[in-house]
Amino acid sequence: MKQTEQLDRVIIRFSGDSGDGMQLTGDLFTSETATFGNDLATLPNFPAEIRAPAGTLPGVSSFQLHFADHDILTPGDAPNVLVAMNPAALRANVGDVPSGGQLIVNTDEFTKRAMQKVGYATSPLEDGSLDGYRVHPVPLTTLTVEALASFELARKDADRCKNMFALGLLSWMYHRPVDGTEKFLRSKFARKPEIAAANIAAFHAGWNFGETTEDFAVSYEVAPAAETFPTGTYRNISGNLALSYGLVAASRQADLPLFLGSYPITPASDILHELSKHKNFGVRTFQAEDEISAVGAALGAAFGGSLAVTTTSGPGVTLKAETVGLAVSLELPLLVIDIQRGGPSTGLPTKTEQADLLQAMYGRNGEAPVPVVAPRTPADCFDAAIEAARIAVSYRTPVFLLSDGYLANGSEPWRVPETDALPDLRVQFAQGPNHTLDDGTEVFWPYKRDPHTLARPWAIPGTPGLEHRIGGIEKQDGTGNISYDPANHDFMVRTRQAKIDGIDVPDLEVDDPTGDATTLVLGWGSTYGPITAAVRRIRKEGGRIAQAHLRHLNPFPPNLGAVLERYDKVVIPEMNLGQLATLVRAAYAVDAHSHTQINGMPFKAEQLAQALTEALHDH
Repeated sequence: MKQTEQLDRVIIRFSGDSGDGMQLTGDLFTSETATFGNDLATLPNFPAEIRAPAGTLPGVSSFQLHFADHDILTPGDAPNVLVAMNPAALRANVGDVPSGGQLIVNTDEFTKRAMQKVGYATSPLEDGSLDGYRVHPVPLTTLTVEALASFELARKDADRCKNMFALGLLSWMYHRPVDGTEKFLRSKFARKPEIAAANIAAFHAGWNFGETTEDFAVSYEVAPAAETFPTGTYRNISGNLALSYGLVAASRQADLPLFLGSYPITPASDILHELSKHKNFGVRTFQAEDEISAVGAALGAAFGGSLAVTTTSGPGVTLKAETVGLAVSLELPLLVIDIQRGGPSTGLPTKTEQADLLQAMYGRNGEAPVPVVAPRTPADCFDAAIEAARIAVSYRTPVFLLSDGYLANGSEPWRVPETDALPDLRVQFAQGPNHTLDDGTEVFWPYKRDPHTLARPWAIPGTPGLEHRIGGIEKQDGTGNISYDPANHDFMVRTRQAKIDGIDVPDLEVDDPTGDATTLVLGWGSTYGPITAAVRRIRKEGGRIAQAHLRHLNPFPPNLGAVLERYDKVVIPEMNLGQLATLVRAAYAVDAHSHTQINGMPFKAEQLAQALTEALHDH
């Protein structure tokens, strides 16, 4: 009987060629981990090239999973276990593994040519360079091909199953359930039952190898995180999937059809893929020929009375800018969802960044203010989508939602909400005349505003008596007629700004347990997990530090100025060169200190904790 060791948390990284199925392997291991009841966070990391040359460092794909018996916030700084399918995967990732960590290495791929391709003059498995790690050499390819000898498969097809062998081995090591994986494989290869059976056989062969080999003397158990989760129904969810569900929920709560006009772009394309599956909820998806027509179609759908959405990433936002400006002028609800990636220009399509904040705020000609909201975790993308929709339909304005690649592709457990708990987003379309002229005639004025929200009426085209002119030329207050009057333009510009400034957003909540912290860490978007993990580490060591995280970036929460005044020092970590810090300094004349990184990856909690500790003591 093999020994079983209890652990409170584990970080595993699967790594191999982009064709080795590492993302699928990670997804399946994550699904079983979610089913088991652990808290988890994931970090898929894709090659930048669509198909980099096999066996090269640029072609390495990885998937990191952090799972625990308690509440966790990040995918982890460093893997305890690295599964390396080839020399490139080992070379690219071994530097992240701490001393004493476990390496599971596919020895079949360590040929002289493959090693030379990535700069190994001698085999790292034999030259002592890995002596600081617990190395498990496993001939994964050979074992997989042998396990599938009874199947009538070409060697190439059998070789492709080695990721399932690795998954079976890791599932044994960490006592993961297996039913979900088998069910998935049968479903995925339903039209090729022979391939499904081969993958399942490889999976079981990996499990049995762990059970019988002398090399793995210990397996590990990580108990479910029972106390972390309130009672409810949970599922594992990625940010893009949560966003998609949030958009569908918002359209149902608003009682409006959902229209998505989108052009495929990494890392936003998954939202288009997902929403196209939900025609039964009144969702219409339009894959346009370019970014400009995508947002144009969405704005047309908003004019027609739909909850209109366009999804993109940073380069696409640039192309959509003129139409977003038109939406500001027309004062129609439009959700512009920017899944940020590394820039500038084409930049780093598969890497994460949060450097589009100033573009969302100011990236249009003229004074064209728009609200900006940002989710903080993958699951929070659901609520952020609903909040963005609330603002858009209530105030008749385009709204930017800033997610990023880290949130989009990462995943965590999500508590499925009760539909009764979702907000009522229904709006009243204009029904008839809303203004009486001096001669007593009743007419419809498209720019007569609600006194509380300053929103103009939403009139559906074709409604008798509600005919009105739209276009990009400045409108006369009230009537909507074309106007070149300087005083009217001044009034309309200030009114549009006042409408955004007056949006009802909740006060900023501050986490300051002792109430006597002198340093505040202020964040936004996906930095929430690393910041919170870093703050927890500092407090555990006796440091007094406060934390606050912004969802609403325009307008800022009404109490933000008062919050900032309470602290001697404000530190703002961002994955850009200090964009929120720039806005905060401008709005509140606060000497905000930036802590920035732009390397295509999220912050590591340990490094952030170190930087914040230095800030604490730097008075």
